[in-house]
Amino acid sequence: MRKLSFLISVCCLLCTTYCLLFFSGCKKKAEKAPAERAINIQIQAAEKKALRPFIETIGTLNPYDEVIVSAEADGILKEVRVDEGTVVSKGVGLAVIDDTDYILEVKRSEAALRQAEATLSNTKLEFQRKGALFKEQLVTQQQFDDVSTRLSLAEAELDRLKAALSLTKEKLKKTKVNSPLSGVVKWRKVSAGDYVKNGDDLFVIIQNNPLKLNFTVTEKDVGKVKKGQDVIFTVETFPERKFQGKVNIIYPNLEERTRTLQVEALVPNSDGLLKPSLFAHVILYTGTAKDTIVVPITSLLYEGEKVKVFVVEGDRAKEKEVKLGNKYGEMMETVQGLKESEMVVTVGQQNLSEGTKVNVAR
Repeated sequence: MRKLSFLISVCCLLCTTYCLLFFSGCKKKAEKAPAERAINIQIQAAEKKALRPFIETIGTLNPYDEVIVSAEADGILKEVRVDEGTVVSKGVGLAVIDDTDYILEVKRSEAALRQAEATLSNTKLEFQRKGALFKEQLVTQQQFDDVSTRLSLAEAELDRLKAALSLTKEKLKKTKVNSPLSGVVKWRKVSAGDYVKNGDDLFVIIQNNPLKLNFTVTEKDVGKVKKGQDVIFTVETFPERKFQGKVNIIYPNLEERTRTLQVEALVPNSDGLLKPSLFAHVILYTGTAKDTIVVPITSLLYEGEKVKVFVVEGDRAKEKEVKLGNKYGEMMETVQGLKESEMVVTVGQQNLSEGTKVNVAR
């Protein structure tokens, strides 16, 4: 019995020691396991907005029309009335060529015409007299034929001199150089006192109202472009101001080297603020407004061709792949992958992975 009691006592002692060691080890393990750390983030709800689809590109402003004004008569420029930058109306005088010789030529032509008219008048009288005498057989056939021929020649000469007079008067008119359109003088290539010949370039006039906005669209967007679509654009000269226009011409073919299509829009410019050759940041609206989900650009993460965002569900981050559409200022359209009101991580997403615990910073 004593031996049995001793054995029981030893066994109890061993069991107690084992339990103490076991629980002591568990406590140490529990103390060593670190608490899960939450990543601080900021979030913003994905929004549904009614927005118009568009194409974004770069364009250049060009004059609606540009004309080289040339001399149509020879002579010395007596007067030049405009300079570069002068605003002109259609028909306004730009310069005057010395018209002294042309005035004299008109006077000579008028005198020759009066003489021809007198000759014709006398020949007609003679023709009438000899015609009456010929009927009475008092003059020969040869005499009558002679006066008939002289009458025909006199009539032809009168017509020739009338044409010559019209020509000299037209040349006189061309000593006054007028603008063929309303616009602005781009170049003045001559000065008073210069001798010019018929065909010499004198001025370049450009029409600035309206202006042409020329831009290109990529091959994938060609099917979206239609005549009459609205165009909104800005220029660096007036960065806070938006200008408008409408598509006027769609070119019939793509440029082989760039695989782009040329498009032209007409832009009103009654106040003259816009100048040819200015670069423009162009937005071409390709349809009516439609509901679309947008998120801040700062929420997007790019991995090669893949784009993803993190959304918050409870206290955990969830990764979602999205398909992007157009950019609207600081917001980006997502055409696939997100729903309205989902909480998208906008700050701190670089530190996240699927299932990471998060803490939303206020």
